[in-house]
Amino acid sequence: MLNLFFQKKKFYVTTSIAYVNSDPHIGFALESLQSDVLARHYRKEKFDVFFQTGTDEHGSKIQKAAEESGKNPQDFVDGLSLKFRGLKEVLNLSWDNFVRTTDQKNHWPVVWEIWDRILKAGDLYKKKYNGYYCVGCEAFKTGKDIVDGKCVIHKKQLEFIEEENWFFRLSKYTKELEYLIEKDKLKIIPETRKNEILSLIRGGLEDVSFSRSKRSLQWGVPVLNDDTQVMYVWADALTNYISGYGGINKWKKHPADVHMIGKDISRFHVALWPAMLLSCKLPLPKKVFIHGFITANGEKMSKSLGNVVDPYELVKKYGTEPVRYYLLREIPSSEDGDFSYEKFEERYNGDLANGLGNFAARVSTLASKEEKIEGSVSSDVGEKIKEIKKSVKQKTENFKFSESLTDIWSLIQYGDRYVNEKKPWEKSLTAETKKSILFDLVFILKELGLLLSSFLPQTSQMILDSLKENEPGFSVTKIQNLFPRIEKQ
Repeated sequence: MLNLFFQKKKFYVTTSIAYVNSDPHIGFALESLQSDVLARHYRKEKFDVFFQTGTDEHGSKIQKAAEESGKNPQDFVDGLSLKFRGLKEVLNLSWDNFVRTTDQKNHWPVVWEIWDRILKAGDLYKKKYNGYYCVGCEAFKTGKDIVDGKCVIHKKQLEFIEEENWFFRLSKYTKELEYLIEKDKLKIIPETRKNEILSLIRGGLEDVSFSRSKRSLQWGVPVLNDDTQVMYVWADALTNYISGYGGINKWKKHPADVHMIGKDISRFHVALWPAMLLSCKLPLPKKVFIHGFITANGEKMSKSLGNVVDPYELVKKYGTEPVRYYLLREIPSSEDGDFSYEKFEERYNGDLANGLGNFAARVSTLASKEEKIEGSVSSDVGEKIKEIKKSVKQKTENFKFSESLTDIWSLIQYGDRYVNEKKPWEKSLTAETKKSILFDLVFILKELGLLLSSFLPQTSQMILDSLKENEPGFSVTKIQNLFPRIEKQ
């Protein structure tokens, strides 16, 4: 009984799983970093955190990409999945599990179990169908989704497909989904995305093709007891949130607290996935956070335009922490944001080199000249820190990562003003006054280190390592240049 009382609260966060038809780009890096901030934050708040990511490895698009590369699909996805997995080290991510949908041991049995539950609920039926299919979206298109015979998202000619497939009764759950989303039983963040989804649902949901004929697609999870079909890629992919977590029983006890996804796949996560769970009589995720796209110099990133930014190359050029900082600070959490090398270097020099780096160097240099910094924090400084900590916590838990960093940087600016006004190097100061000023500055630096731990974990550790806490004070080591300025070529 005592153990139950002291059991940690759980927090389960997922990214979407990356579709491995091409190399990683910074859009997925952003989603991974946003999820990582949440995971690190809740660990700091003493939650039992499970952070999951992975790769989506089936479907027409992958089958075609593999054929074009001259590889068999398994070899093709093996190579790309490794690159996505490698982002853990490159971006210093703290995920606990990496799911692959080609994992026949752990993933496929759960996919089959979900399919069986939906079948037993009477929500799967087979019929002949013809329609226009977008390989890019891995979905059939109708109505406003088609302009001049092309998908409105991918701008490519649609394929006309005629075959017999299994269908899922998505339409059956229209009213229930509308109610759950409207009442925030399934909370969609931000509100603008919630309204878009409600508009889509009120327009009426149609049943969706839940399988493909093996004549047109071989690369997928086989449908049990029907050797003519493989599962629709989304039927397989969405189940990863259960299979990678430990199975249906674990999900029943604690479903995902939040799915972090991009706006292009929102309808699958807030219509199809919840409907599948309702059919299976399983609990829904608590929240779905939807972020925007990253543009490059105002244009949508695309391989054809040659403006896709590779996170590996970006980190190689600038380092992990600056990349984490730019994507979390410059890109509004739930809206589209722009990337350019010019903006990156401006942020780097202005905020990291001249801001955080300069403040850390100034304070640690001044304090390292003293054998020990002792005292107590002044009321004004204490109140300022308390106010910022409260705001950062609230904004982080509400997915406002850019605003959280703005608050943290306001503490750096406050610290800079404090140094300039108090001038602890002045010889006219009494020993007591100087000691009080230095203690305040070291305390600000320590709190900055703690606040940064979810966002810039390596920088946070370097700051905290320089401040050896010896009750009732600190021994301070000079911090070397955290962020050397980037000189213009």
